Amino acid sequence: MLEIEIKAYCDDLARVRATVIDRGGRFVRDSVERDIYFNHPARDFGATDEALRIRAVDGRFVLTCKGPKIGERAKSRYEREVVIDDADGMEEILVRLGFSVTDRVEKRRSVYQLGDVEVCFDDVAGAGTFVELERKGMERVAIEDELFRLAAELGLERFERRSYLDLVMERRAT
Repeated sequence: MLEIEIKAYCDDLARVRATVIDRGGRFVRDSVERDIYFNHPARDFGATDEALRIRAVDGRFVLTCKGPKIGERAKSRYEREVVIDDADGMEEILVRLGFSVTDRVEKRRSVYQLGDVEVCFDDVAGAGTFVELERKGMERVAIEDELFRLAAELGLERFERRSYLDLVMERRAT
């Protein structure tokens, strides 16, 4: 399954949220997500454009593997997630296997569902505020077109393909 998403900088999350609600968007949840990213001992995930992370949200832990981005417009990629019940234990196993912690990212996220599209309003520590539009599926080009149409209707214009991890690390380096 592909995760197909676009992400846009947004200085007025309240305005976009109101538009989503006016269009029938339904509130799903508010959360704080804490991510720990890992790098492989034999290849650089930054160079291969892959990701391995443990996400903690609402007392739940998920290990996620993401493949390289596909295409040029959106951030479409293979994604596989598994629920784990011991994040500290999983982190210890990965480190013992030679993986290293790359960095940590924290964000406050509000999620709404608008039809088949998940709309996320994100405030990312060290990176800024964003709106993500996401669908899962295999029809990458058609879904990308749909997401960009919706983004235009929501007034989103300044898109970002880099991950929150990349943005946070870039800001820390400056």
